[in-house]
Amino acid sequence: MTVDLDEVRARLSVRGEPARPAEVADALAWLGHVVSDDAVLSTVAALRRESEGAGAIDDLLRLPGVTDVLVNGPDEVWIDRGAGLERADVGFGTEEAVRRLAVRLAAQVGRRLDDASPFVDARMPDGTRVHAALACVAGRTCLSLRVPARVRMTLADWEARGSITSEGVCLLRRLVAGRAALLVSGGTGSGKTTLLAALLSEVSPSERLVIVEDSRELDPEHPHVVRLEGRVANAERAGGVALTELVRNALRMRPDRLIVGEVRGAELADLLAALNTGHEGGCGTVHANSAAAVPARLEALGALGGLARHALHAQAAAALDVVVHVRREPGGGRRVEQLAVLEPGADGLVRAVPAIAWGPDGVPTRGPAASRLERWS
Repeated sequence: MTVDLDEVRARLSVRGEPARPAEVADALAWLGHVVSDDAVLSTVAALRRESEGAGAIDDLLRLPGVTDVLVNGPDEVWIDRGAGLERADVGFGTEEAVRRLAVRLAAQVGRRLDDASPFVDARMPDGTRVHAALACVAGRTCLSLRVPARVRMTLADWEARGSITSEGVCLLRRLVAGRAALLVSGGTGSGKTTLLAALLSEVSPSERLVIVEDSRELDPEHPHVVRLEGRVANAERAGGVALTELVRNALRMRPDRLIVGEVRGAELADLLAALNTGHEGGCGTVHANSAAAVPARLEALGALGGLARHALHAQAAAALDVVVHVRREPGGGRRVEQLAVLEPGADGLVRAVPAIAWGPDGVPTRGPAASRLERWS
């Protein structure tokens, strides 16, 4: 007979008892189950996972190589282990179980999740990033969990996996040592943050890194790192800390390198202003489909920060040097696809001029801006 956790939980609740082995054994006996050591211990573990962990998906979050766990209602769970999405053989049983987990995860970090506030985006204490959408807006409660990397990857690791050539590693190391201002671009899940962390690990130990992030993800292998993390407003719409405020405060913290983990809004204006006032070697990531699309993406973000089109391009031309574009292949592999130099055209608008690109086979193709990379040799 399958143990119904809801029934066990209800019995314990009525009697005001905790989910300890003795109390769980009594509840199982009262419900008519055969009481054995295995049944009691497995039920206790399941109840604790639901009250302290991530319930039915707790074990999935601990699988080697898992980067994402996606829940589309009670009976549809997907995971990504680097080779694309695959269906997981687990389920919640009921919509209420999924909702209960979503509400509990939100409550763990002091966030409200109910029909009046049906979305939440938060980082758990272990670094897992959680987004939840309730059934009132999504038809069924949906959870998206992004698992932080458990192993730091170096540029040597990228090369060993065939994600970049030895020539590419040398070029990136030269750019970091030469204090070039870098933007790592790519799509969702392409490895932007992982590559940026590897680049920051190449920075001299004598330099101080100040990292600004909406949600902490960057974890470079470096002895002197200060992290500032944004915070959303509470249910009373108070207490929020925006990235723009963090960037401004980071400038007062004597950074040798100012890093914005992901540029996604008005903070771009403050970052460009900082990089134009002597803060060389800054970097960040940005969502873009290609290196050539980065200027248009910056233009859209600059508008959020109140920058007119030509002002944005003038600032970007003076502040940013190189775009490093990474791509995720259909099979799940990630690779560095292109280096492009940001330069203004005759019309004053910035363009990403190709310097060097690598095909899936690693064969390089040199572009018109290849010689411009030599300034960081």
